[in-house]
Amino acid sequence: MSAVSSREKNMLLITVVVVLYAAAGLSYKKQAANWKVAQRVYATAQKKLNDENALIAAKEEWSAKYAQMRDLMPVFPYEKDVDTHWLNVMDSVATRNGFTIARRQTGKEAEVGDVYELPIDCKDWEGTLEALVKFLYDLHREGAMLDVRQLFIRPSTKPGYLKGTFALYCAYMRGDVEKAEAGGRTTAAGGVTNSAAEPVLEVPAPAAIPPTEAGGGVTNPVAEKVES
Repeated sequence: MSAVSSREKNMLLITVVVVLYAAAGLSYKKQAANWKVAQRVYATAQKKLNDENALIAAKEEWSAKYAQMRDLMPVFPYEKDVDTHWLNVMDSVATRNGFTIARRQTGKEAEVGDVYELPIDCKDWEGTLEALVKFLYDLHREGAMLDVRQLFIRPSTKPGYLKGTFALYCAYMRGDVEKAEAGGRTTAAGGVTNSAAEPVLEVPAPAAIPPTEAGGGVTNPVAEKVES
């Protein structure tokens, strides 16, 4: 058996070193990729933590805004079907502004915390640009109850008209209407709105004007003064 020469030993040692360096390089590349992923996860978690801390710090402000928005929403009994109510509201606004909605379909009611949402998918509408703007503006004036999403517009075959689709989301609350009536008024569809959100304008009563001696009518003191 021949002994291993020094040259062969050196070559074997170099080969082992190269293999170790290659393994170390592959391991470093993998660890560097994992480190970058970990950095992204950490940055995302840190941003989420900061956002949650900001929300917690603004708890009173958000609670006040929530109370204000909640007062604008009607309250319906749990068992009442509200599809007809919101369809009538939407159709009334559309008719008032010369805006035509040919096909619409209500979706499934969704509960989002204390608020309920009913989507209405309007598959075919048509009107002028002015009618569309007025329709959207009047919906916005309804308060926090109606929100238009996914509005698509394209030219119509009629000159000067537009057509398209949109989704209308109606927000409301459900609860004991009898208790809600104590602090609000009942809507035509059976819902109750909070009267605190609706300021009342007090108009002073007009001053009494004395009747005339002949005809029992009233005299205008300003007119008498001008004639004299």
